Amino acid sequence: MSSPTCPVSGNIDTPLDGTAATPIAFARAIAETLRRAGLAAEPHLRSAQIAPDRLDEPDGRITARQMELLSGAAMMALDDEGLGAFSRRLPWGSYGMLARASLSAPNLGLALKRWCRHHGLIADDLRLRLEVQGGRAAIHVVEQRPLRGVSREFSLVHVLRNIHGLACWYVDSRIPLLGVQLPFAAPRHEAVYGVLFPGQVAFAADHAQLAFDAQYLALPLRRDEGAMTQMLQRALPLTVLQYRRDRLLVQRVRQALATQPLATHNAEALAALLAVSPRTLHRQLKDEGATLQGLKDEVRQARATELLLRTDRPVKQVAAAAGFLNEKSFIRAFRGWTGHSPAEFRQQVAAPAG
Repeated sequence: MSSPTCPVSGNIDTPLDGTAATPIAFARAIAETLRRAGLAAEPHLRSAQIAPDRLDEPDGRITARQMELLSGAAMMALDDEGLGAFSRRLPWGSYGMLARASLSAPNLGLALKRWCRHHGLIADDLRLRLEVQGGRAAIHVVEQRPLRGVSREFSLVHVLRNIHGLACWYVDSRIPLLGVQLPFAAPRHEAVYGVLFPGQVAFAADHAQLAFDAQYLALPLRRDEGAMTQMLQRALPLTVLQYRRDRLLVQRVRQALATQPLATHNAEALAALLAVSPRTLHRQLKDEGATLQGLKDEVRQARATELLLRTDRPVKQVAAAAGFLNEKSFIRAFRGWTGHSPAEFRQQVAAPAG
């Protein structure tokens, strides 16, 4: 049984992609872990088609497939899915056991709480907890004692990518990240973190954490035992990038348009707020049978109608509150929705029937 994900393999490149984008520093960390355990690293490097002398390249890159092969070989050789990071080994199958232990949870929130608690039982070097504040959910990873591995960076990335990839798999949905914090200085290969953790990444934090919209916690788990068994047969390349669908995107877009109209006046601004690219935003909305313009019209019309009926605000103020940059464009849009100008609509609805 393999672990549910090796976070640095498969996320930088999709499993079939031959692009070399994974930092050689991650392969170097695995090789050094093998040597510290008294094992030769060269056979495992060669099995992953990585020439040993490439580890000395300061800015070298390997493919996701190479990283997957090296990670899996090292985990099996060490019989440790933690790759030497913790004070006790995590025997082969430990992360699979964690994934199964949460499979019966009714929703993602409870599944993640279980996963964090159970991870502490098998590796108490870290304390993981899920916190929800307002609409933001965050998984905190606090080091209870110094990690033993040769690369603290690699070990923490391993844990964060593991739980994020598994969360996406549980609910069969892309879960965009609102932000990631890492408790070490920006490395030489800092640029790769924009691919590892799409969204805002901050270094030199006091502990590691990743954050996402708390609405995802209510999603039901969409996997069963059969799917779990199939996933664990080749789980190392598990990655959020394979999830084109975001099951909450339409809902999140509606909410953003309704609560932050001035910050969502175009696709670029809205996409930045939701931590996706404009292209991804349009594509995923299309997959859900929606369009950004249609959702804008729906939210703006509802907001404008409410303000016209329930307040005596001037039309100019109603236009701004509904997310329009000027009164003229609001009047034109409102007439298209209702066949009347805002002033005519307010008069007709307020007038007594005769």
